[in-house]
Amino acid sequence: MKIIKLKTKPELKIKNMIGFLKRKVTKFGTSAKVDCPKEYLDKTVYLVITND
Repeated sequence: MKIIKLKTKPELKIKNMIGFLKRKVTKFGTSAKVDCPKEYLDKTVYLVITND
């Protein structure tokens, strides 16, 4: 598995945003997943990681 280095920043600004989803990351085999509505299938999405 490729390890991706995260770039940490204290703030994220997004223009023309339609909305966002807050979900809990859950275990899925040896990885993890985040559930989201099927209306977003085949769309480009962003997962924002926070310290919460």
